[in-house]
Amino acid sequence: MNPHGWGGPGPGFHTWGGGVPFFAPFLGVVMFLLTLLLIGAVLFFLARKGKIGPPPWAAGGNRIGPLSPEFEARKLLATRFANGEIASDEFLERAAALNWTPGVDHHPQNGKKSKS
Repeated sequence: MNPHGWGGPGPGFHTWGGGVPFFAPFLGVVMFLLTLLLIGAVLFFLARKGKIGPPPWAAGGNRIGPLSPEFEARKLLATRFANGEIASDEFLERAAALNWTPGVDHHPQNGKKSKS
């Protein structure tokens, strides 16, 4: 019995032979791992459904959300020019069609136009 007089053996109290069961310390670890697994599964399915995107540091820049279609087109055009798939005159013609001057407005944020 404890010195304070509360708790201890009584009706419905079982001491498991004088102590806690051998698996009791591992229950907390198992519950923690199951909680982490549940959180990971929820994040995975939310990302899979498109409800959440990658963190801002994963895709570069301080933006939130997907890149604008205009930026993706500029990026593709610059990559094709860098790989030698298109000539410089075709590159400049297509850049003009995108209303883009190469070297300006390199990283727009959230599809907004830059102030330059």
